[in-house]
Amino acid sequence: MMVASSSSSSSSTYGTNTIPEIKYDVFLSFRGKDTRNNFISHLYAALCREHIHTFVDNQLIKGDEISQSLLNAIERSSISVIIFSKCYASSGWCLDELVKILECKSKYGQIVIPVFYHISPSDVRNQTGDFGNSFSKLAERFKERIEKLRTWSSALTEAANLSGFASHVIRPEYKLIEKIVNDVLKRLSHMVSSDYKDQLIGVESSINEIESLLLDVGLKDIYTLGIWGIGGIGKTTIA
Repeated sequence: MMVASSSSSSSSTYGTNTIPEIKYDVFLSFRGKDTRNNFISHLYAALCREHIHTFVDNQLIKGDEISQSLLNAIERSSISVIIFSKCYASSGWCLDELVKILECKSKYGQIVIPVFYHISPSDVRNQTGDFGNSFSKLAERFKERIEKLRTWSSALTEAANLSGFASHVIRPEYKLIEKIVNDVLKRLSHMVSSDYKDQLIGVESSINEIESLLLDVGLKDIYTLGIWGIGGIGKTTIA
């Protein structure tokens, strides 16, 4: 599933910033040693089954510096899903991904969904517990780069304050994965709907009227809405 803008050869704008051409529906950010062969593999498979075009980094060995190709992949994604695990903060690579993701959220309006896997949001927010221990070990290696450490810490706090999912709340894991995939689908569908509405000239009032009728029905069950009229007045476009 790709959002409407991904098929365009030109970039769109968000505020005063030019949004890079979208290539991926979802970018998965995770610490490989914690989650690659279990949670991430199942989540990635579930996303693929729904035809959600997902970028997952298959490189097993990482240094401290994030590659330009990964930075580009983040920029060209509609949604970033961050899997915070116990050792996530032990990787400067992962934290640079996080900083870039939040930058894209601020500049381009990218959607960010945090997932707290076997840790609590407060541990990410405050860098405490096992998560905080991992960050402290990384800080020892970067103790001469105080500003970078502050940037990472601030990014962790910001991300932990976003609405997301926690494995200790949603159990078992397959239900957690279902929740994440359904949320991604809902957000992508909304983005597609918004993109097409913006591209249709002169039908906004008709669309709003149809939407108001749907809201006024007040039924929770599935129902059918018919649009009737003479040929050529835009029934198909509005539908």
